Amino acid sequence: MPAPHARGPWSPDMLHGRLLGGLAARALEQQHAQPGLRFARLTVDLFRNSPMLPVTVETSLIRDGRRIRVADATISTVQGVIARASGVLLREGEQPDGERSLVTPAWDEPPPSGPPAGAGGPWTPPFDLWRVTPWGAPGPGRVWLREKFPLVDDEPLTPIVRAALAADFASPISNAQADGLRFINADYTLTLARPPEGEIVGMEGTGHVSADGVATGQVTVHDTAGPIGFCVVTALANGSAMAAQAARTRTTESTRPGATPRPTQA
Repeated sequence: MPAPHARGPWSPDMLHGRLLGGLAARALEQQHAQPGLRFARLTVDLFRNSPMLPVTVETSLIRDGRRIRVADATISTVQGVIARASGVLLREGEQPDGERSLVTPAWDEPPPSGPPAGAGGPWTPPFDLWRVTPWGAPGPGRVWLREKFPLVDDEPLTPIVRAALAADFASPISNAQADGLRFINADYTLTLARPPEGEIVGMEGTGHVSADGVATGQVTVHDTAGPIGFCVVTALANGSAMAAQAARTRTTESTRPGATPRPTQA
């Protein structure tokens, strides 16, 4: 049964989609990973909201070649299938020498040293969050994330599961605006050149395009040693709930003596 902190920000009785990606990554890694095969892609389709119900994950091997392995995961509750995922594992090999014509630079943000941000709204994230840039401000948004809870029982998080959990935040970091989050993501695709080192994952929003209530966003994913990959999301307009939460938060904070209004976090 999901713990209370498994609730998402859109509704108090809705399971957070990031956990479905984490559970899919965990099952795919446990059943299909092996030394020398590196997780290079994880796509998570979040096509059905789920209440706080127990979740089961089933996997299947789709292709097992010498250099490429593909496996799928189906995520269900008693109400039926709520999500699916696909993982691609690539065989490690010799790194080509020479200069690449395009290299993603390491960002200039040091690892967080102070305490994480407070909740700032009616929903408290089940992870530590450091906002490097103001929420919804123009330009690339930057955050650091760190998980606070195990995903299953007291089982330690593996680097791939940690990355899969963090990857869902690509939607709010790429789709946020000053008055709240007005898009809910339908999927995310995480691509990795290497797994993250340590407990902290950084994200930098590097793109957003939207029209007619449909959006796509992208982020660069970092750890404390440098960039490790990218994440792309698609999203649907779903702004009334989050915008209302943001408005209530700003109103509440503005009534406090000496308070400065602050946008809510997603």
